[in-house]
Amino acid sequence: MSAGAARRKSVAVIGGGVSGLAAAKAFAERGHDVTGFERSHDFGGVWELSRSYPDVQTQSPKDLYCYTDHPMPQDYPEWPKGPQVHDYLLSYAEKHDLARLFRLNRNIKSMERRKDGQPGWTLTIETDGAEQREDFDFVAVCTGQFSEKNIITHPGQDRFAKRGGLVMHSSEYTDPGIVRGKDVVVLGGSKSATDIAVNATKNGAKSVRLVYRENVWRIPYFVAGINFKHLLYMRAQEQQFNQWGKSVVRRAVAALFKPFVWANFRGLETLLKLQLGLKKHNMVPDIPIEKDVSCSVPIVTPGFFEALNSGQLQTTIGSFDSYTDDGLKLTTGEFVPCGVAVLAVGWKLGVPYLPRECQDKLIEQDGQYRVYRLSVNPDLPDMGFVGFNSSFCTILSAEMIANWLVRYADGQLANQPSRAEMNANIEMMLDWRRNERPAAQIYGGLCSAPFHFKHFDELLADMGAAKTKRSNPLAEQFRYPDAAAYGEFLASAPQYKAN
Repeated sequence: MSAGAARRKSVAVIGGGVSGLAAAKAFAERGHDVTGFERSHDFGGVWELSRSYPDVQTQSPKDLYCYTDHPMPQDYPEWPKGPQVHDYLLSYAEKHDLARLFRLNRNIKSMERRKDGQPGWTLTIETDGAEQREDFDFVAVCTGQFSEKNIITHPGQDRFAKRGGLVMHSSEYTDPGIVRGKDVVVLGGSKSATDIAVNATKNGAKSVRLVYRENVWRIPYFVAGINFKHLLYMRAQEQQFNQWGKSVVRRAVAALFKPFVWANFRGLETLLKLQLGLKKHNMVPDIPIEKDVSCSVPIVTPGFFEALNSGQLQTTIGSFDSYTDDGLKLTTGEFVPCGVAVLAVGWKLGVPYLPRECQDKLIEQDGQYRVYRLSVNPDLPDMGFVGFNSSFCTILSAEMIANWLVRYADGQLANQPSRAEMNANIEMMLDWRRNERPAAQIYGGLCSAPFHFKHFDELLADMGAAKTKRSNPLAEQFRYPDAAAYGEFLASAPQYKAN
């Protein structure tokens, strides 16, 4: 399709977080009429202050967690706190005048194909209890993977609450004062779980226990004194994992270097065991680290192992069985005191406002998502997802896929895929996740980590970017992704405006 041949569309952007801001900017830049919908009173998504627990900070360094044209302030710490990230997102929205495109306090109730025979979707939008319907030519779903709380219950919970016990989702832990003098039990092994457990020890909890199902590899901010971004976020390191779509030659090279790769990861495991004292705390995972790395690998909360060493924090491998008169019974058979139970059990995947027949086309029976480039499904035309390509550099990932998606919607990709090509690629990726890299099935397969470079390479090739790598080959091979450089790469792709 020639430049300038795209038709201007009415585009709905659902969500005003990291991904929604990126999508609104990308579609508006191409000349589309954008209307954004955010269900809360403010931008920020998971970083909106009412959804952030105390002391939350990024897992990624600030130079990895930013948009291509908007670095984080120099006076921010290496790993910014939640309020700083929120302020950063607001400054990005202000820089690009994105507030004019959004309607706040709007909740999307349903989404269905237009009845007038035109391409696109009809959204049912709820505002203060009233509903209205509105048609759009294209819908960008930008609510990501952390939108709907995963709510679980256990036997005896109602009685526990009536006696004064507190049970809450991790996103509801916003006032550390509630744990003072209380026995606190946190369910989950993610970073949010360890963040809250450490916060509780610092805020006067009587006791704190972390209950989780299995050991996972945890990466400290500094490995043997080296910022982990210099060790794990490299193209050279990424190539040691079992990537998808390897050619015969690449497979032969991988087989040749397999002993060296094995030694490299065993060395990293040894470092982590020694530095963190994993054996002492019975926290050595069963699975090799190279098979485990994905979006679910948590960064070590500062103070976590110190709290374990001091006895302020206890751990149990198991889960909740039921609430008792005195606290909790665990699946190990152990009874533990509990006054506050924090359920750090994550979020529900899915797009609840999509009709069931559409969800069946999107999600396989085993929970894996049928999405091409982690963004579109050939059976769901005139819509796409921004933020389904979660990674260790999520803001950059969102911006990259947003720029890809607008070109896909306009038929302006240099490599515009056919329906058959998309389905073939989806089947290949599903087979890779299920049979070659099971860790890639996390979050329904919606994770590009640790394959940032490969994922971005594919997006840039699709967009026809003239420049896809830094001019310094050593920097490209041994340095972490550079947001500003990716801004240059995006600018080298063919530019156009919708008519």
